[in-house]
Amino acid sequence: MPSERPMYPFSAMIGQEKLKLALLLNAINPRIGGVLITGANGTGKSSIVRALSDLLPKIEVIKNCPFNCDPEDPTNMCLECSSRLKLGKHQAIEKRKMRVVQLPLSATEDRVIGALDTEKALREGLKSFQPGILADANQNILYIDEVNLLPDYLAHAILDPASSGWNIVQRESISLSHPSRFILIASMNPEEGDLRPQLRD
Repeated sequence: MPSERPMYPFSAMIGQEKLKLALLLNAINPRIGGVLITGANGTGKSSIVRALSDLLPKIEVIKNCPFNCDPEDPTNMCLECSSRLKLGKHQAIEKRKMRVVQLPLSATEDRVIGALDTEKALREGLKSFQPGILADANQNILYIDEVNLLPDYLAHAILDPASSGWNIVQRESISLSHPSRFILIASMNPEEGDLRPQLRD
């Protein structure tokens, strides 16, 4: 099994003290609302975000839960995990390294918020939810590079969970919600366009 690619250490980043402080404060309290990094291409924006994840403690999740539910926090559980907790059923727990979940610029709304699993519906005739990036991001870092190029509809889809901690999905005969609490970090090159007002707020 190949070893993970070595991470450039956070402490090895020279200068950028205000940025480092902003990232650390946001990691301590994600309710601050996020960090926006601006700079030209090649200034190490992505590198410092990835280096931050190496500093953070491991997270505890309920094993096999697609939403990374926190076993110690009933307010950060999906309906299924919450129901098992209320019934006193055993839930296996595992520790994982906190990850950087990057939002691709080409991501669709279905990929971000989740959608009906059409393959399972066609194959087995079952209505099943396919979790999206907002499910992966729960208890992790959500990183949006080139955020100034993000379409409005995707910006809204991300900002609602960023403020509420929940992703609410109501589409294609699916109605559900799941926890989506993440450290929000975005970056942009100012030469490539301005930031939309809703993101700036």
